[in-house]
Amino acid sequence: MPIHPDLSQFPTERIPAKIIGLASSQPRGSVTEWHSHETAQLFHVVKGSLAIRTDCGTFFAPPERAVWLPSRLPHETHYLSDTEIRYLYIQDNVARDLPQEPQVLQVTRLLRELILEFMSYPRQETADGPAARIGEVILDQLQMLPASPLQLPMPQDPKLRALCERIVRCPADVPALPAAAAACAMSVRSFERRIRDETNMNYRTWCRQVKLFRALELLSAGRPVSDVSHKLGYEGPSAFVSTFRKAFGVTPGRYFSGKLQD
Repeated sequence: MPIHPDLSQFPTERIPAKIIGLASSQPRGSVTEWHSHETAQLFHVVKGSLAIRTDCGTFFAPPERAVWLPSRLPHETHYLSDTEIRYLYIQDNVARDLPQEPQVLQVTRLLRELILEFMSYPRQETADGPAARIGEVILDQLQMLPASPLQLPMPQDPKLRALCERIVRCPADVPALPAAAAACAMSVRSFERRIRDETNMNYRTWCRQVKLFRALELLSAGRPVSDVSHKLGYEGPSAFVSTFRKAFGVTPGRYFSGKLQD
């Protein structure tokens, strides 16, 4: 389904439609600096991968996933590989029945086709008629999509955040629990309580999430499983694949195969 040329550029005038579409290709390494929108936003990754940073954490989307952001949420977008992406901007009054927290969503085959069909119309035809009806079905589908475990929550406490940012930079070198607590000038018990309160995870689970998150970034850039497992400090590829399967239900190869849900 071809994308209408109107949707290759951000609109320069107000369009009286519930949903506004935009299609784009972003090169690997490009960054959209911190900003926010008055509308809610859906980033649907068709090919490639991206990471969206917010104050409450980072959200990663490989192919055929989408990141949902409520309106007025400051964010910074990093394109981790050459990325083909479809954006939907949803008016704030329409998005009130949709999630009010950012999250990664699994894109069904139906939603993918609806988005492609919606983007075949010129913007001036999306306020009413067939395109508007497609938009209504898209809104309905967004309420039913399952979330994916692709968020990395970050603590707000300065000492905890400094430690966590250090681990994010080098996930192969994760401090043991006593050393992590000492680095934050806390007892082990206080450290465990604070990290759980601020991230909703215990320290071990949070560190495992960091490694999985970085693994997704590396795999989406085409790095082989053996290199990824070595870089992240796993005992070997089989240990990494086992951890990945437990977290996502499939092997890394199948995860990035582009297979969609029915």
